[in-house]
Amino acid sequence: MRLLIMGPPGAGKGTQAVALSEHIGGAHISTGDIFRANVANETELGKTAKKYMDAGQYVPDEVTNAMVRDRLAEPDAAAFVLDGYPRTAEQVTVLDDILAGLGASLDVVLELVVADREELIQRMLKRAETSGRADDTEDVIRHRQDVYASETAVLLPIYRERGLLVEVDGVGTIDEVQGRIFAALDAAVPQA
Repeated sequence: MRLLIMGPPGAGKGTQAVALSEHIGGAHISTGDIFRANVANETELGKTAKKYMDAGQYVPDEVTNAMVRDRLAEPDAAAFVLDGYPRTAEQVTVLDDILAGLGASLDVVLELVVADREELIQRMLKRAETSGRADDTEDVIRHRQDVYASETAVLLPIYRERGLLVEVDGVGTIDEVQGRIFAALDAAVPQA
């Protein structure tokens, strides 16, 4: 099974993606983890990405795409939960091409729906307090919400049109949301 999990910052994608990957017996593939692994292992892509990251700039799509391509080609990625990619319409096309090259395609796109933007902001502020992430200021968090709304949320209609999108209420405890995800996934793909 090959899944993509989407939702605004603070919706709980990372937390739920880990449990979901265990549920399907696949890899949790997070772009953040891919970046960190490439930088730590000093791969050529990691060295290139580090230059941009150290300068406080976005890593160019071609570098991100290449890292995702390499990660999806690894043996443990026959089944996966993709978290944090694609983020743009162009990356949707690239992901389609990567998967086609592997003789695969996405089975389901799960969207964690949290309609109350203020709840998301409060979740992220609380996370910043507990994790010590000084970069998670309210202004930065609000900006991330805006970027998601303008650049990434526009991908949802693409996946809806393909019949892949499954919406799940992302409000509640971790266990409540997880239960909804598993039920929605089992309903969408009965053999899961």
